Amino acid sequence: MISKIRKNLIALILVSFVIYFALTFYANFNTVLNTFRTFPLLLLPLLLGLSFVNYFSRFLKWHYYLRSLKIQIGYGKSFHIFFSGLLMSVTPGKFGELLKAYLVKYETGEAVSKVMPVTIVERITDFYSLLLLAIIGAYIYNIGKVIIIVTLLFFIALTIVVINKKFAFGIIQLLNKIPFLEKFINHIRQAYESAYILLQPKRLFAMTALSLVSWGVECVGFYLVLINFGLKVSLFWSIFIYAFATIAGSITLLPAGIGITEGSLTYFIFQASGSMSKAVASTMVTRVVTLWFAILLGIISLYLYYAKNPNLIEELSNIQKSQ
Repeated sequence: MISKIRKNLIALILVSFVIYFALTFYANFNTVLNTFRTFPLLLLPLLLGLSFVNYFSRFLKWHYYLRSLKIQIGYGKSFHIFFSGLLMSVTPGKFGELLKAYLVKYETGEAVSKVMPVTIVERITDFYSLLLLAIIGAYIYNIGKVIIIVTLLFFIALTIVVINKKFAFGIIQLLNKIPFLEKFINHIRQAYESAYILLQPKRLFAMTALSLVSWGVECVGFYLVLINFGLKVSLFWSIFIYAFATIAGSITLLPAGIGITEGSLTYFIFQASGSMSKAVASTMVTRVVTLWFAILLGIISLYLYYAKNPNLIEELSNIQKSQ
């Protein structure tokens, strides 16, 4: 698992380098470099702080969900596990976040199938919050309405299916008739029971509200990047564009939405400013203080976690084999 993460990280770095180089070359390297020189470096700590607020509030959601499933784990270990999971942006669709379930299994002995829905429901509430941030702007600016509505309807339908036990168990019974799924049916049932608990309306609304704060703070960071490059844009427009670009990148299931998110941000900033160099520079700064800062924190957290648990890789391998 760790070796796959390393390979994915290297691949993401290489692909990102190619994308950023292409954007910079297209916008004229010297012009982009001069644009970067106008950006106040003293703003970076604030931008990184806003991104950290996003990550920390999402950690609170993660820990709340673990407690909702009666999984007893201390804040310190839970914090390390969650922040290690930030590195999983390098995997397609963030499916590598399954690592968090294995780490919880390692710490508590709880079944991976019981913990795994936490990472899934985290993503569902993230999508709900981003969709809420984007939906009004989609109609005002007439951009991406179909994408927003179809994605929202998909998650609403998914939520309804999960909280309807009779219907959900009917689906599980059908899955039980498929030969290669039969041996996994108990894991599927346990995963469903966790998802059912986590998606109850009270929890869903509360955690979506927390996610609105999380992503709203990061949207404000994006707005600060734009205005400090001299762009005359509104906070509302910035929130919509950032949310929409994040959704567009996420639904492709590409690692970190690479290419799609950058392309969307660059395109919309250029449309608003008429300056390709400012669009490219703004996109690159935004991705550094959001995506790459998260990956750096994930690397540090996983390294520190491994330093405290030298047998971690062997234990995780054993857990994988036992599933």
